[in-house]
Amino acid sequence: MLNRYPLWKVVLILFVIGLGLVYALPNLYPEDPAIQVSGSRASVEVTQRDQARIEQALNQAGIAFFGSQLENQSLLIRFADNQAQTAAQSVIQQAAGDNLVVALNQAPTTPEWLSSLGAKRINLGLDLRGGVHFQMEVDMEAAVAQQLEAEAGEVRRLLRSERLRFRQVTLSDQGLRVQMASEEDLAQAQRLLQRELRDFDFEANPTTLRLHLTLKEQMVRDIEDYAIEQNLITLRNRVNELGVAEPLVQRSGRNRIVVELPGIQDTAAAKRVLGATANLQFRLEARQNEDPINVERFNFRDEHGRSALLERDIITTGNNVTNASIGFDESNRAQVNVRLNSQGGRLMSQATRPNVGRAMAVIFIEHKTRSQFVEQDGQLVEQRENYVEQGIISLANIQSELGSSFRITGNFSVQEANELAMLLRAGALAAPMYFVEERTIGPSLGQANIEQGVLSIQVGLGLVVLFMLLWYRVFGIFACVALTVNLVLLIALLSVLGATLTLPGIAGIVLTLGMAVDANVLINARIKEEMYHRGLSPQNAIHAGYEKAFSTILDANITTFLVAIILFSVGTGPVKGFAVTLSLGLLTSMFTAIMVTRMQVNWVYGQRRVERLSI
Repeated sequence: MLNRYPLWKVVLILFVIGLGLVYALPNLYPEDPAIQVSGSRASVEVTQRDQARIEQALNQAGIAFFGSQLENQSLLIRFADNQAQTAAQSVIQQAAGDNLVVALNQAPTTPEWLSSLGAKRINLGLDLRGGVHFQMEVDMEAAVAQQLEAEAGEVRRLLRSERLRFRQVTLSDQGLRVQMASEEDLAQAQRLLQRELRDFDFEANPTTLRLHLTLKEQMVRDIEDYAIEQNLITLRNRVNELGVAEPLVQRSGRNRIVVELPGIQDTAAAKRVLGATANLQFRLEARQNEDPINVERFNFRDEHGRSALLERDIITTGNNVTNASIGFDESNRAQVNVRLNSQGGRLMSQATRPNVGRAMAVIFIEHKTRSQFVEQDGQLVEQRENYVEQGIISLANIQSELGSSFRITGNFSVQEANELAMLLRAGALAAPMYFVEERTIGPSLGQANIEQGVLSIQVGLGLVVLFMLLWYRVFGIFACVALTVNLVLLIALLSVLGATLTLPGIAGIVLTLGMAVDANVLINARIKEEMYHRGLSPQNAIHAGYEKAFSTILDANITTFLVAIILFSVGTGPVKGFAVTLSLGLLTSMFTAIMVTRMQVNWVYGQRRVERLSI
């Protein structure tokens, strides 16, 4: 029979609409401003004692809060508004101490039954509200010092290869200081190093038997530029590991990097991962009778207070790591499987071949920032202090010559091993970085953007509905219902896919609403033509209208979809957001404009004699 859907098709359409409604519902529940407190490392947990101390500090400061919740090794405290959230951040940071990370967040209020189904809100871009803005400063002095440390090892190697006697090689201001044993050795060392090291200026002092090596200004600038570029690449890799949609990572000025993470929920974890240097050093354990000048003592990163003497010479670092993954040893303990590049593999092979049986240490180095609050002019002012935390995570005997692939074993938890592997995969930072600014984007400006965006959707939808009702009457009602379903399905898809909605994305939604009703205009115009110009009966006109308009609608949507794909492929940031909403909107509009309206027409006009249509 004409204009009648089988029961299975009706049930399927209603099921899709119901599913879309469920997954769009969380967007009706606004998020609470919150502060999340978590450990600075994966092994550090927030305890009930920490929770009590933080709550006491907030009560003493007179800051109202609610919903203090301790779970998943972190503490989440909710506030009534953004002003209370901002005021509480410094109070909590002062009470939390150095081992805990304090980060601004947004806490969802979605009912548990919706969350259990995997339903969640749309991630909003920074121009709307959701997300966090970090400004990070690259320590240029440390970048130069790291390069000098590597050059110092090369100087020792060259002097030993030529059997020139030296007492020590130490770092000085943007250079090296080499203390030789005799004036003859000093002269030979100067000739040797001038031939091998072209990036230094040399100055010899025969009186003190010292040779000063100073980096050339161009080399210093090259090191600083490399540090910024390498850190940009590493941060982008780490952001990708976090799974953030449409992030922004870009240079700002001479030594700063701006990172914007829209739609991210766990900002504390993002802060910990982005700020961690996660650099490694591989060194041999010192022999018993080693000259004290050539050794350095390191503590283990555990709770037993152990330490070990290691050689100053570095075999290789985390800069040469190309891949890292978690694994388990024979005792089912977590380990990290590491793969080095060709240079790192060559250095590791050269160092371990003659030292089989000796112990090799893996040193984990972190550059951190601790906050202190001092009183100035009657107000608490935050002061940041940079410091280095380093220690041995593994000290094991070399069983055989090592190459590009080996494993790091130690007293790891699975979470610690996962985090270490992830950071090593993303790449080591060429220089340490410190957070100098952290803020959420525009509680006021973002809210204004949201309100204006919603208003544009409401006005656009209202004008379309008014036109359809006046021009197409009952068939206009069908189109308006389908338009509403289209909007619900589009929001549900954006939520399920974890897309980030920005202002250009809202523009894509408004455009989608206009294009969706355009399909119904084509269908309705075709029905009128078949009925009034070709003399078909109302039932035959409905059938012919939907059948003949389908190919036109499909062609128009395919061409627009191709343009959206091109925009997504070559565009960045906001352009991609527009392309995503436009592409998804085309898919939902095809479904609603054709199948949902046809189902309504079948319910009203199908299976009965009709003399005329209200169109």
